[in-house]
Amino acid sequence: MSRELLDLSPDLLKLRNEGYEIAILQNYAVVSNVPYLNSQMKVDRATLVAKLIVTGDKAGIPDNHVISFGGSFPYRANGEKFTNLGGPGSKQKIGSDLVVNFQFSQKPASGKYANYYEKFTTYIAIFENEAKEIDPTVTARTYRIVESEKQDSIFNYPDTNSSRAEINMISEKLRGYKIGIIGLGGTGSYVLDFVAKTPVAEIHLFDSDEFLAHNAFRSPGAPTMEELNLKQNKVLYFRDIYSKMRKNIHAHTEKICLNNLHQLDKLDFIFICIDQGFIKSKIFKRLEEVNVDFIDVGMGLGVENGAIDGIIRTTASTSLMRNHIYDKKLISLEDEDAADDYSSNIQIAELNCLNATLAVIKWKKTLGFYVDTVKEHSSLYSIGDNNFHYDDEA
Repeated sequence: MSRELLDLSPDLLKLRNEGYEIAILQNYAVVSNVPYLNSQMKVDRATLVAKLIVTGDKAGIPDNHVISFGGSFPYRANGEKFTNLGGPGSKQKIGSDLVVNFQFSQKPASGKYANYYEKFTTYIAIFENEAKEIDPTVTARTYRIVESEKQDSIFNYPDTNSSRAEINMISEKLRGYKIGIIGLGGTGSYVLDFVAKTPVAEIHLFDSDEFLAHNAFRSPGAPTMEELNLKQNKVLYFRDIYSKMRKNIHAHTEKICLNNLHQLDKLDFIFICIDQGFIKSKIFKRLEEVNVDFIDVGMGLGVENGAIDGIIRTTASTSLMRNHIYDKKLISLEDEDAADDYSSNIQIAELNCLNATLAVIKWKKTLGFYVDTVKEHSSLYSIGDNNFHYDDEA
């Protein structure tokens, strides 16, 4: 993908054709071997890095005039630092080998760089011209072809969101995991929406129900009447939508039952988004036996004085803590009584989304994506008093 993007982008291709060592790494544009002067007034070589904006299958217009600099602090030929290029920025690791130490800002007269060729050549000239004062033969045009990072990306197009936010290395913590989502109702479909936008290796969807009109009002997206009339299985419907963005979404058109629990054994993490207590208990035991971490979600909603009230629950079970599920009876492990409030099956899109959000945040905490100070394994959100309560700290 990276080589294709470079070849299809006229500005990046022009840099390569003119001899600059341009490559794409972790959705950044990178030019290596740029000469500059270090503090000893000796010619050294730096790497310049710019966040890559992508429009379709080509590089877009840079969204700022900042460049990241990998090397020691650059100096002018008169022995002065480049003090007019702004603050030093912060040290950042990009990929496994490249570290940028400083950030510089040179705003063009027009206020915005027209393309990456203009941006890179502007900065290259700034540093290279000073180095030429010491050694007139130095140049960034080495005509050395540098291969872009070979990415077997799970996405169908570059994840420039992570590079824009400069969190690529944090997002990498999610790479390679195989995720299961049991139940593609309101909450489960939002879990899929969030997980699909991470670099996990595989997503397995389990649900036997059809996607009908009521599902449209508590799930992400907006299906047409024609799509609803197809009465597609939920997992097939959502697989087709999110496969536009990423690979390896596997649709299982059967409910998890005693006969197919083994399908969960090779997954790394499971989101359980169903309310059938009996099969939940079997799923829990199976996952505990094979040491697979999971999160169970649930909403208990009812009507009070003409308004909806209730609790949103997020319960995690990890290798750090499992018995709390049974000790505190946090989850009903018997099939729900048709007479209780929960059986009315009140589902509201924003509450489903919130339940999914809390579950995905907790999952990401277990992988070090987010800070996890207390390592809580259960949390409750009360709608009426707008309070969060967490418990079961590991």
